[in-house]
Amino acid sequence: MGERAALTSRLCRINKDVSADDVIVAFAFDLPREGYGVVDGFVAVTTERVYVYEDDRLTADYDASGITEYIFTNGVGCVFAECVYNGEHIMLCRASMSHKDTIAAIIWQLTRRLERGTYSYAYEEDTDVKCPTCGRKYPPGSHVCPHCTAKSGYLRRIWQIAKPYRAFIFFSIALYFVSSIVQLIPPRLNRILVDDYIRVDGAYELSFTQTFIIGFVTVVLSILGVNILQRVIGIVRGLTLIEAGTRMTVALRSMVFDKIQQLSVSKISKRTAGELMNRVTDDTNQLQNFIKNDIGGFFEQVLIFVAVAGILFFYDWKLALVILVPAPIVVMANRIFHQKMRRMFHRQWVMNSRSNTILHDIFSGIRVVKSFGMEHREMERYDDATRHECEAQITAETFFAKFSPLMSFLMGLGEFFLLYYVGDKIIGGTMTLGQMQEFTSYVTIIYGPLRWLSNFPRRYERTMTSVVKIFDIIDEDVDVSDKEDATELDIKGHIEFEDVSFGYDSGNNVLHNINLTVEPGDFVGIVGRSGVGKSTLINLVMRLYDVDDGTIRIDGVDIRDISQSSLRSQIGVVLQETFLFSGTIYDNIAYAKPSATRDEVLAAAKLAGAHSFIMKMPDAYNTHVGERGHTLSGGERQRIAIARALLHDPRILILDEATASLDTETEKQIQDALQILSQNRTTLAIAHRLSTLRNATKLIVLDKGTVAEVGTHDELMRRRGIYYGLVMAQRQMSRMSQ
Repeated sequence: MGERAALTSRLCRINKDVSADDVIVAFAFDLPREGYGVVDGFVAVTTERVYVYEDDRLTADYDASGITEYIFTNGVGCVFAECVYNGEHIMLCRASMSHKDTIAAIIWQLTRRLERGTYSYAYEEDTDVKCPTCGRKYPPGSHVCPHCTAKSGYLRRIWQIAKPYRAFIFFSIALYFVSSIVQLIPPRLNRILVDDYIRVDGAYELSFTQTFIIGFVTVVLSILGVNILQRVIGIVRGLTLIEAGTRMTVALRSMVFDKIQQLSVSKISKRTAGELMNRVTDDTNQLQNFIKNDIGGFFEQVLIFVAVAGILFFYDWKLALVILVPAPIVVMANRIFHQKMRRMFHRQWVMNSRSNTILHDIFSGIRVVKSFGMEHREMERYDDATRHECEAQITAETFFAKFSPLMSFLMGLGEFFLLYYVGDKIIGGTMTLGQMQEFTSYVTIIYGPLRWLSNFPRRYERTMTSVVKIFDIIDEDVDVSDKEDATELDIKGHIEFEDVSFGYDSGNNVLHNINLTVEPGDFVGIVGRSGVGKSTLINLVMRLYDVDDGTIRIDGVDIRDISQSSLRSQIGVVLQETFLFSGTIYDNIAYAKPSATRDEVLAAAKLAGAHSFIMKMPDAYNTHVGERGHTLSGGERQRIAIARALLHDPRILILDEATASLDTETEKQIQDALQILSQNRTTLAIAHRLSTLRNATKLIVLDKGTVAEVGTHDELMRRRGIYYGLVMAQRQMSRMSQ
């Protein structure tokens, strides 16, 4: 039962005058409206009333028709659900941050209901967000608890992924069968060698007849042949598993990487770079090693154990039982400490991911680190992260340093009984030395699988920790996805925003009720103070995020009905944060159009004002720019980024502070080029210098997340509104800096 259904049932039980059909929504809170402490409270919004209960006691009751606004507010360590009731600001409830997303989403939908008369909860309110077994929240976008889910389910999924490589796996398993049988032969040959050719009858008596020599050589060569056969089987088996494990790991790594690529910017940004890299590389490598070394080894050890156990029971079932008695104890001990091992490996994974993230940040921002002389501080930060990782690893290894020897000792208890058994038999004359050697060899062989299997849970838990992390990504819901019948649209450039609202966090809208129209060929400038949603607006046009409410249409088609590849292949972008890949300048420009000719690349560079400085470099277009283009100045990087966008020949051109780092002369060159390029294509431009937008077809002024003003530069200046104030402020700053 979801939260809404449970609270509705609770309300109807407390208040007999309310029926379930009357309830629009109900949500819980855990802090009292006044004072301190914890309460078990909920707010219920019905068609006629709004009820507030704390510990099943009615503390507030409002007429729903008197509420004109619902408000969500972030407090300090808590959140508030509020409303405007008969012109008065009223607090409905107060809750801890764990309720933030749910309450924010509900308040937003209640606000929509006041505006439009309909209520539609945007979240899966009737689906539990916590695991019913352990109480932990499900990972973002998932409805599977990685802590409680049966590992057999993950293994079945891995087996499905391994379908193209099962021939290799089955062949290797067959080789394990052969290897297991071959390992049973040497003890028998050793018995023949001792009893038939090295006899002890008070003294060594060797009969060097031809038959004796032929038999002796045959046994020795058989032992050699079996040994060689074991090595050959091991080599072939290893190569087969390497082939299967490597191919499967590459396939799994591609699955994880492709899934990360499908996720929206919002979901990717919630995970650190180190965490994502861990899942793509380290976790898949861990699984590869498990497939290559442990899965086959498991089959081999089990087969050997079963075969040798059968032989020992044939010899003496009582002694076999004594030898094998510790095995259930070891299995039970591993079962008892299963959760402890899982927690230790999970903590190791988290600490390793954290240290990798810090390392990635330091290397990515090495210029900033050195500029501020923070090498020592970053060294301390990384040392602190690796220290925590080391502590987690020491904790795990210390546990196994104590646990493994104890298990090995328990598994070896049978050896003491074996010594007594064979000693008594030999003294009594009922067992020959050859039989003793054969019997003890089999016992030695069976202890190998027992010890191997006693350590198997450690390797298994480490691998399953990685497997859970891999499928945590694979199972993530794709929040920005193409519809099955997505349209391949030949874009003309007409853009329409209808009642568009969006927020990166629930309840905190960056844009609210945006309505505007951009005609094909328009050069539209988007201006406003920092943080009003300018970059967010163009991110929505590129569909890096989906709108929370409303519709964006391109040429009359909902942007969500257009395939992402079709949409973005016709949009050229120069973002505020210029990013260049490690490689040559030519490769970075041609990235937007790999099939471009050299003349096309050079033409784009010339239009962007980049050709002149590129030709002054020693290797010209073949110059390597280094990671993130750190060998170039900010202005040079931007010009290359602009050239990349121009080469794309887009129907919609987006410029996010594209000329922010350019000098006046270069900016004039680019503005002239953009003036030509913007003809017959729609251009959306965000510019810090408002003077660069003087010739824009239309200016859109954003303020407090809404469209405050629309018009040309001259029209807005005559209006003397927000835009006029921004221009005057910039002119004053320009005069002061002269």
